[in-house]
Amino acid sequence: MKKVAFHTLGCKLNFSETSTISRLFEEQGYLKVDFKEPSDVYVINTCSVTANADKECKLIVKSALNISPDAYIVVIGCYAQLKPEEISNIEGVDLVLGASEKFKLLNYLNNLTKKTKAEIISCEIEDVNTFVDSYSFGDRTRVFLKVQDGCDYNCSFCTIPLARGNSRSDSIKNAVNNTLKVAKQGIKEIVLTGVNLGDFGNSKKLEDRSKKTESRLENQDSKLEKKETFFDLVKELENVEGIERFRISSIEPNLLKDEIIEFVAQSKRFVPHFHIPLQSGSNKILKAMRRRYMRELYTERVAKIKSVMPHCCIGVDVIVGFPGETDDDFMDTYNFLNELNISYLHVFTYSERDNTDAIHLKDVVPVHIRKKRNKMLRILSAKKLHHFYEQHLGQTRPVLFEADKTETFMTGFTDNYIKVKIPFNASLVNQMKDITLEQMDADGTILAKLLTNELANQ
Repeated sequence: MKKVAFHTLGCKLNFSETSTISRLFEEQGYLKVDFKEPSDVYVINTCSVTANADKECKLIVKSALNISPDAYIVVIGCYAQLKPEEISNIEGVDLVLGASEKFKLLNYLNNLTKKTKAEIISCEIEDVNTFVDSYSFGDRTRVFLKVQDGCDYNCSFCTIPLARGNSRSDSIKNAVNNTLKVAKQGIKEIVLTGVNLGDFGNSKKLEDRSKKTESRLENQDSKLEKKETFFDLVKELENVEGIERFRISSIEPNLLKDEIIEFVAQSKRFVPHFHIPLQSGSNKILKAMRRRYMRELYTERVAKIKSVMPHCCIGVDVIVGFPGETDDDFMDTYNFLNELNISYLHVFTYSERDNTDAIHLKDVVPVHIRKKRNKMLRILSAKKLHHFYEQHLGQTRPVLFEADKTETFMTGFTDNYIKVKIPFNASLVNQMKDITLEQMDADGTILAKLLTNELANQ
């Protein structure tokens, strides 16, 4: 039996796609093993959001060959679409697959003999026009369910549209069918994922593109029968039995409509947790980034959420060091976030990316200043998260416990994304239990206690 191992860089979307590709290997008789074990084939699913992800790919290839020098190395993902020639020059790589070829990987593995020069199989990103569904079963307590891919936005700093193509989506019918498959496996939580999740449906744009060729029209007929929206998807998933929680991974502020917020507020399955990219608290920088909103809209979205769900967790993406960001611009962002009723930050340091408009902008921020600003916002994030956790001490909330074990403890997340821990109990893995949030621990988690009635059920 041939062995295959996988390593995934980047976002939840990548994890869902890696998991789906791994199942295709297993269906063909391959044994999936850990990446640190000897294997016949190593598949590296790459990211290219930052320059560090590119560099990391080289290190991962080297580590795989240190374990199995004769192994066949395949590189897929965003980096593979953007810079296939660069990857092909990495010593030991045998095959590089672009965005439309990665799900056909097995078709190219007829011969696992090492190559002197990597083979590249790719196409122009404009020709990537089909949606391939995927979900990450078997890797975690929760499942990442991909329902959308690609992006039609043209942010000046971003390479994702170049790596994943135009926005396209699953159908609601197929997304529901995949949800039912996941539910049968005993999974309790699904995280909806996509590149631009709120753009789900996109049927008018699909219809326009489908006029280019008859074959595309045939492939997309089912999606053009009804103009589906992300809100339509949310309403349908609410009625799917077997899944206790749905979590929305990330949604643009201009696409997070009141109807979605109000629906989540009264939902039995969609949890009170939103991750909403901001990128900058300076309107000047938002314009330079070509974002589709100003900070005033972001303020309105946060205020709306907190008005109907005071306990809701709100995460924020922010980029520091964008070209032209002065000290005053950065402090605008810092003060804006400091005053905003949010829960945590994901802070990214701007890095120059080829083929983006931002790389040509003047007034480049020195790297040491970018790092300083990053550190300031990470400290602010820690304070925000600590405050959010403290607000809920003494409350009772439902927790989904995970298999991860740290010494004598196990962890889990509440519905509103507070990380808690209790003494390890194997019978609680993948179980939803009510707990009381008792006190902050030194590691930043909350020490919790099962309710008396939950203890009696053990």
